[in-house]
Amino acid sequence: MDIDRARTFLEIVHTGSFLKAAERLHVTQTTVSARIRTLEEALGRQLFVRTRNGAALTAAGREFERFAQSFVQVWERARQQLTVPPGRTSVVAVGGELSLWNPLLLDWLVWMKAARPQIAIHAQVGIPDQLLEQLRTGVLDIAVLYAPKLMPGFKVELIEEEELVLVRKAGEGGTPDYVHVDWGPQFSVQGGFALAGFSEPALQVGFGPLGLNYILRAGGMGYFRKGTVAPHLAAGELERVEGAPEFTYPAYAVYPDSAEGRSDVLDALGGLKQVAH
Repeated sequence: MDIDRARTFLEIVHTGSFLKAAERLHVTQTTVSARIRTLEEALGRQLFVRTRNGAALTAAGREFERFAQSFVQVWERARQQLTVPPGRTSVVAVGGELSLWNPLLLDWLVWMKAARPQIAIHAQVGIPDQLLEQLRTGVLDIAVLYAPKLMPGFKVELIEEEELVLVRKAGEGGTPDYVHVDWGPQFSVQGGFALAGFSEPALQVGFGPLGLNYILRAGGMGYFRKGTVAPHLAAGELERVEGAPEFTYPAYAVYPDSAEGRSDVLDALGGLKQVAH
């Protein structure tokens, strides 16, 4: 079985459609159908049943899914190992959401260089769905996310439980404009800015550092991670808004069950926990 057939199979499982799988793989639907047909012939079992809404796994398909996932992960692992730089013993591929790279994952990179210099790092930035897809297909060994989806064959471990606090530019008079940062569905579930008493933010942004730098330059107030604003509070550039509610904002590491047999991945996870506390 070649890697393209396994990837195609998993893409159909993930999207629920031959057509959507073809779009994501950048091939024709005919190519997707041919790969699955060849795979079914090799296995001697039907893997999918075509439905009006797409494609559904058969019992054999559900059983085969875990083998296909393992096959792709082993392939990606082998491909990465062949690119191990001279003087290094292995490669760990880690991806994280953009706002987690500074300071958490940046601190972790520095820790890895000092404590585990023999391990090479492949670092990637992405959105949650993209990172989980790369994790599922073996491109990543660890994904660090705020609100990960549970997937069979993967573990989710709490790394950091930070708080979102409301701050304003220091010395600004009156009631500053509220700058709303989209901290994702978890923030919304907890009540978000509605609970804090804001219904019509003056500015909405999807990236925390952008909102913070805007407030530092133009004024206003908004919710940000406590660790991120701490230096600005200490420098007198920002001040806490007294009486405003706080919101928990945990970060998690997601990794495959098979990683428990790899000392380099376990070292990387240990480093993440150490720099977070």
